[in-house]
Formats: sequence, C-alpha cells, structure tokens
Amino acid sequence: MDAHTLELLEFDKVRSLLADCASTSLGAELARQVEPSKNIRKIQDDLALVTEMVTALEGGQSPPFGGVYDVRLIVRRAAIGTMLTADELLRVSDTLTATGTFYRYRMRLDGSLVRLIEMLAPIEDMGAIAKTITGCIDGRGHVLSGASPDLAEVRRKLDALEERVQNEVKRLLRDPQMRAILRYPNATVNGDHYVLPVAANHRAKVEGVVHRTSPTGETVFIEPAAVARLSAERVVLKGEEDREIRRILRKLSAEVGRYSRHIDAAVSVMAQCDFVCAKARFSRDYGMSCPEMNNEGRLWLRHSRHVLLEHLFRNQSLPPESETGKKPTRKQVVPIDVRLGLGFNMLVITGPNTGGKTVTLKTTGLLCLMAQCGMHIPANQGSIVPVCSNILADIGDEQSIEQSLSTFSSHISRIATIFNSADANSLVLLDELGAGTDPTEGAALGRAILDQLDIVRCRAIVTTHLGDLKTYAFSNERAENGAVEFDIETLRPTYRLHIGQFGMSNALMIARRLKLPKDLLKRARKYVRRRKGKTGELNRLQQLREEAEKARTEALARQHEADLQRDDYEKKLAALERRNVEEQRLNEWRAKIQVGETVWANKFGKSGKVVRVNQAKGTVFVSIGIGQWEVFLTEVLPEQPKTNIQ
Repeated sequence: MDAHTLELLEFDKVRSLLADCASTSLGAELARQVEPSKNIRKIQDDLALVTEMVTALEGGQSPPFGGVYDVRLIVRRAAIGTMLTADELLRVSDTLTATGTFYRYRMRLDGSLVRLIEMLAPIEDMGAIAKTITGCIDGRGHVLSGASPDLAEVRRKLDALEERVQNEVKRLLRDPQMRAILRYPNATVNGDHYVLPVAANHRAKVEGVVHRTSPTGETVFIEPAAVARLSAERVVLKGEEDREIRRILRKLSAEVGRYSRHIDAAVSVMAQCDFVCAKARFSRDYGMSCPEMNNEGRLWLRHSRHVLLEHLFRNQSLPPESETGKKPTRKQVVPIDVRLGLGFNMLVITGPNTGGKTVTLKTTGLLCLMAQCGMHIPANQGSIVPVCSNILADIGDEQSIEQSLSTFSSHISRIATIFNSADANSLVLLDELGAGTDPTEGAALGRAILDQLDIVRCRAIVTTHLGDLKTYAFSNERAENGAVEFDIETLRPTYRLHIGQFGMSNALMIARRLKLPKDLLKRARKYVRRRKGKTGELNRLQQLREEAEKARTEALARQHEADLQRDDYEKKLAALERRNVEEQRLNEWRAKIQVGETVWANKFGKSGKVVRVNQAKGTVFVSIGIGQWEVFLTEVLPEQPKTNIQ
C-alpha cells in the first residue's frame, strides 16, 4: 500500500488506538505492525474472527490474558541448552499457567464461535510444567529447599552452622573482658561475616581478622578466629548450595527446552488472540460494524464516521458551564454516506471551505484501509468495501520549500506519481483539484485529470472549488456529483454529503444576509448572469439527477435488505443441516455403544463407564463414582477428548 497515502490518512494513529485496546505487549506489537491485505479470503476470515470475538465479549467471555508474557526468546535459549535464571523460569511458568486457562476458556466457548475455537485449538494445557517450576521456585525467585533432597541437606547444614556462629558471637559478647574493649556492646555484619567493634588501641587483645575500620580510625571491626573458622566452613557449604541450585535450574531449563515448540506455538496463538480481541474492543468502543468485502470495486459506506475525529471529540475538554446554566455538550461526528462503483466510478464533490469535503476523502480512505486490515469500520451494518490494489491520495497543502515546489507544483507532481501507480482496482482521492493556479487553466487541467481517471477505470473521489468542474458529471455517465451542505440561515456548514447534487454558489446569498448594499448585489447578479448565462436548463438537469439518485439509493437499500434476508436464511439452513448430520452421527454411535466404553453423561457433567445397555428401552447404566446410574441414551455423548503434551 502507498506509504505516502498511509501518512496522509494518519493510519499510524489508528494503529496506536488499536494497540491501546490490547491487553498484552504481544497484541499491542501486532497492532502497531498491522498492514492492509489484498487477499479477500484472508480479509473475510479476519473480519469473521473479529465478529466472533465481539460476540464473545458481549457474552461476557473475554479471553484470560493474565500472566501472558512473550517468553519465546527465553524458551528458544532453553532449547539450545542455556540455563535460565529463576526469574526467567517464573515468567515461563506464568505463561504456561495461562495456557491451561486458555485451554479451559476454549472449552467453555459457545459452539457457534467456530473460527475462534479453531484459532485457539493449538494451545495445549501445559500447567503441569508450570507446577513443576513453581514447586521449585517461590514467587521471589528463590529456589526452594524442597526442590531436591541434596539442596535440603546442604541448607540444613548451613542453618546448623549459622546457629553455631551466632552462639559463638553471643558467648564472646557476654565475656566481661571482651565487653571492656568494645566500642559498643553489639556485633555487626560485614558481608557474610560477623564482626566485633573493637577499640583501635585494644586491637592486639583480640585474635581474628580485621575486615574494616571506622572513618575516624578509632574502631576496627574484627571477625574472631573461632567465628572465622566457622565462616570458612560456611563458604564450602555455600559453594555446594550454589552448585545444587544451578543443577536444579539447568534441569528446569532443559524441561522447558523440551517443550519449546509447544510453548512458542501457544504464545504466538495467544498473541494473535489478543490482537483479535483488541480489534473487537476497538469495534465495540466506537460502535463499528463488519463490512462486506468485494473484488468488484463496489463501495458503500453507510453513516460512516472518521474514527480519529470521533476520538478527538471524545477526549476534548468541555468548556465551563455558561452563565445561563446551560450544560456544554461534546461535538459529534456527522455521519456521511459515500458510494462508488454502484452506478458511477467517480464522485466530484463541491461545496464551501471547512464544509467537510476533505474529511469525506479521509473517511473513505481510512475506512477502506481499516477494512483491508481485517478491522471493523465505524459505519452502519451493510456497508460495502472493495479490496483495493492501492489507495492513492493527494490531500492538503503540500508546499515543499526544500524542493522549491509551490502548492500547485507539489499537487501536480503527486498526481503524476498517482497515475504511474493507479490501475482499475485502485482508489484515488484528490483534494482541491485544479486549485493554486489560474481558474480557467485549472479547470481545463482538472477536466483532463478526470478524463484520465476515467480512462484508468479506477474508483475516484475528487473535491474542487472550480465551478466549471461541477458540470463534469453531466457529460460523463461514469461520474456523479456530490455536495457538502451549507446552512444559509446560520452561515455554517452542516458537514452532510449529498450525492447527486453539486454545491451551488452561496456567495450572493451570504452577502445579502450580511447586509451588503442592494445596488452592489444587483450589479453582482448581472455579472454572474453574463458569465454563466441562463441556468434554468442546468437546474432542471440537476433536479432529474437528484431524483434518479434518490431512486437508485432506495433500490440499493431494498436490494441489500433482500441480500441480508437471503444470507440469514442460508446460514440457518446450513446450521440446521449441520445439526441433522451431527444428530445422525450420534444416533449411529449410540446404536453401537458397548459395555466398558467410557461416555460423557450430560445429566451428571462427568465421565463414566458403561455397565449395561438396554437398546429396547433406550437406556444405559453408567458407573460414575461409587454408584451406577440409569440414563437415557439421548443423554450420553462420546467422552470429551483430552489434549496431552507429546
């Protein structure tokens, strides 16, 4: 997809909003890297998956992302024989515990969420490995004594030795002669050594090792010889403890390495699940819906909204209440309907400045990008989006000082680049066509550009202020006019888009409301009549096109409603056929059920073994726990399969 267009449409901001909806760094990273696809089957599958996730969220079945970390690099290191640290093993353990949670989450999902269940299928319950790790390492990252008998024995010896050291220190502190030469009557610790604060002038009276002196030099800290001998024994035991801890960590790391492929696959699936869940949360938060994708270039955005504009309005601070006590309200995005490829391929939009023409271009381009990324779009149900080979835009003032290009030159340079890339499957968005130069030449150039777009057969939306381009659609059956509405009473744009109309000149009407002299306005009307001639026929033609557009819109709406009803009927029919096939398969299994077979009893929610079968009565005796129970054959199912790590 064209990088410049992605920048113009601020697609990175949409990626950031999507990433904010993710629960883990894994999903957020996928959101920041999402790219539009050109494969319609992949896009449709992605959209269907998001729709199922929305259903799951609405049903209170949010995926359990607690404890999920990106441990893939850690696991790969373990697979090549690297010893992991205790903290790394704990992160792996949390993630492995999450696999069990996800496994149980998948089992609880409604059976209609087929794609979601299929996506989560590769996740195996590896909670047993997690328990092995947490059985050896506590939450602070300390290896537990129960991790091995040798470690427990070494630590028992260390505890006993520590007790002997403390007893020796206490004995020395109770000695009157020793207390007489101490600076204060307590021992202190220097590293792993117990030391006594001896006055410097009595240094010779204590046999032992000097570990440090005070800043004034009046106190020396001595480890008594008897204590030093015990400390030497402790160093040996500490070495044995460290070796045993390393052996345990290596063993746990090797265990993790054995299942590296399973863990890697599970983390990747959980990352994908978070990415899909972020799309679903984004969809719910902004009231989005799933678009219908097509390869025929048909575009119909119904009551569509610019998601970044909506985000901006949501987060704007409200002004304080007015003196009249009227509570301020937030701005609302005005929804627009946009169509292309349904009766016409080009839409030429006219209207006043700040009337919403540029927002229409950006809304159309951004929603097409979102749809091709497998995202729901902020538009009503039934919106149709084409799969574009490219979306090419020239929007806004792109004057370049570095390249010595004026605004006009910059636009023409960009349009030339667009024509080098555009094809019949492209969507082209051009803002202010023909602006920045002499109006007559600009209009002529604008018509030529529209002709070239028609030759390419691409889908295009073009905005312009030039009056001569308003009539282009009257001479080209593959083009249509559009106008953004302007309220003459309030002198403000309404931001609504009307297809089939062109923006009328409102300058004289506005001037009259602003009380310009009547004689001046009369002369202005004369000049307009001289320049444009009679407009009656043009207005009649415009009225006919408006009526045709209204009829076309109503016909499309009825056709779409009929298509929805047909799709709903086909889905219900397919579901009924699936249920019939499943019921037939179960009946065949129940007719062949054997004594000793393990079955699932719905009535008890448990598995049990078949003790006796009575096909005549349609019952079966099942041993569950300490009892045997008679249940109807229709109440038993094949035992639920369990996934084991191989």
